[in-house]
Amino acid sequence: MAIKIEMLRCFCAVVQQGSLNEAANQLGRTPSAVSMMLKQFEEHVGAALFETARKSRLTPLGGMIYGEARREIEHFGRTVEAIEGLSRAEAGQVRLAVTPSVATAILPAVIRHFRRDHPKVRIDMRDMDSASVQRELESERADIGLASIAAAPGFERKLLFSDPFGVVCTPGDALAARGDAVGWDDLAGRDFIANGLCRLIEDAAFAPILDGALMSVPNTASLLALVRGGVGLTLLPRRAVPRDDEGLAFLPLAESEARRHLYLVSQPRRLLPPAARAFLRVLETETADLRDAA
Repeated sequence: MAIKIEMLRCFCAVVQQGSLNEAANQLGRTPSAVSMMLKQFEEHVGAALFETARKSRLTPLGGMIYGEARREIEHFGRTVEAIEGLSRAEAGQVRLAVTPSVATAILPAVIRHFRRDHPKVRIDMRDMDSASVQRELESERADIGLASIAAAPGFERKLLFSDPFGVVCTPGDALAARGDAVGWDDLAGRDFIANGLCRLIEDAAFAPILDGALMSVPNTASLLALVRGGVGLTLLPRRAVPRDDEGLAFLPLAESEARRHLYLVSQPRRLLPPAARAFLRVLETETADLRDAA
């Protein structure tokens, strides 16, 4: 007969209580059931664990086994606690792969909300371009992706929101002072800074402007810092530009309907760890009002 965790619990209870009756009360069992289990344990060990029938004093072997049994019970308790914590999304990890503009504009509020209810869950967030987000998901290095990517077999995809592209420049730029929507001709000869989201704009008139860009910056925070510093101007979706940033102006395009469509992509929910499922619920709640807003 193999040693079972209940045998160890019974043995430790008898040692700690000093009698079968008190151990039975602690365990919620009858004294005869405790006596039977203790007998099976001693038979498996092949030696007596107590010096007397009163169970008040351990043999030298019993003392050594008691130390090991107590450590095993404590370890088992920690293991059960960890498993239950993972199942209730009280612990675990959420792996996010997101585009930089989403990381700065959308996720701070989501993560603050999530951490209030799940303070012990580890969040691993990496920002990258949309193609890299898709690769992270397909290689199972990310649980949740937020990017402008196509649907892939075996994944769930949901549109979170769509926002229009516009010109981003300083408030003192001549285009901002003019106060009108910007046409493609207005960007000719300007210091244009390309970025990864520019590939989503398919207007033929924009192609020469993009090809002529002498600078390309994939990171949104760095890109906005350069624009704010007067190095050049760029094109970004509306939600990628903080509305309260007094150093930046967002100008609508006059000749383009170009929009960024941002999708939430993940494995089927039933395959996700509980912590990732909980994060998805918070994410969808926090972004529920974004789909129809510009």
